[in-house]
Amino acid sequence: MMVSDQEIIDRFPVGYHPLHPNVSLNFQLNRFYGWTNEERMLEELRTVAPRVCDYADWTRLMLELSDKALAADRRLPAAYYARAAQFFLRPDDPRFAPAQRRFLDNVEAGNGVTASDRHLVPYGTTRLTAYRFTPARARGTIVVFGGYDSYIAEWLPAALALRDAGLDTVVFDGPGQGTVLDAGVPMTPDWHLPVAAVLDHFHLSDVTLAGFSLGGGLVMRAAAREPRVARVVAWDILTDLFEAFRALLGSMGLGALAADFEGLPAPVLDAAVAEGCRADLLLDWFVEQGRRVMGVDTASSLFRAWNTYRTDDVSHLVTQDVLLLAGAADHYVPLRMLGDQVLTLPAARSVVARVFTEAEQAQNHCQIGNQGLALKVILDWLDQVGGRSPEPAAS
Repeated sequence: MMVSDQEIIDRFPVGYHPLHPNVSLNFQLNRFYGWTNEERMLEELRTVAPRVCDYADWTRLMLELSDKALAADRRLPAAYYARAAQFFLRPDDPRFAPAQRRFLDNVEAGNGVTASDRHLVPYGTTRLTAYRFTPARARGTIVVFGGYDSYIAEWLPAALALRDAGLDTVVFDGPGQGTVLDAGVPMTPDWHLPVAAVLDHFHLSDVTLAGFSLGGGLVMRAAAREPRVARVVAWDILTDLFEAFRALLGSMGLGALAADFEGLPAPVLDAAVAEGCRADLLLDWFVEQGRRVMGVDTASSLFRAWNTYRTDDVSHLVTQDVLLLAGAADHYVPLRMLGDQVLTLPAARSVVARVFTEAEQAQNHCQIGNQGLALKVILDWLDQVGGRSPEPAAS
């Protein structure tokens, strides 16, 4: 049965809700609710959010909500509450692994995922977790991955939406992401390598490659070196991971520290960042997550690692059709990076840039608040550049 694009888009809620005064926590609450589009979950979050004063409160309350949802057989809310609870936990916390297992089991069950949809892709000495969803009549192929804090399983509702829009859809966790990170494999700036492993495994070519969040930078790095990629979607753009972090430090009065990190002795830098982390929950999470993702031990090593996740050194090699998405009020990625990315793509076949606004409720990172609109923009663009063939005529 054919599904219209509008029916697919309508699966996702519209609205970015003021649930918590902390910008980062409010974003995460909207993020996890948005995947369920369940009004009851939204009301539960409105009730408990005022009781969240720190990450300990967050974890406890999200686990309680997950327990209640699971008892009521609400599989998707149970999954995303568990993911929310796990989000700020460190892997050595005894609650981390059970929350992760509950998330994965229930997000798959709630989305109707079967064993045949799940794949393990050989990559060096390890394997990447992937899902493939193929429609009866594929009109194109898209491969998608995430970024700095992603489990690709979180993205399953969007993957199924792309399948129902006629696309053979492959989504995967790469090094430093989700289950691959949990297996101890850190991220690499040579992102063409995991992309090549996925394309090899599924025997794919002429694909659209899309990356979300930090993936918006990784996708450029991969496309520059992988000729089987024909179209590129940066959802959203991220031209320089260290610059994004520097903007965060600047908001905390630590901008000078980041600006001169290469000239500071490592012990001085490490001590200053440690002091900042004690004073700011978001900074503490960002640095701790970074150490784990990048496979480093110190802040000084982390800064050097972040500095390799940029696009200005490879963008001139990108020759594909490119779609760049950006949120007008993204609190992680400065909007100026959109212009930076556009200006460094002289060899691209075509470049389309789209800024999402508050009036559209899509102004935030990765268009949380109106992901359906982002999907519509991507599908319309694919139609224009040949990434999705025309619908077959009704018989």
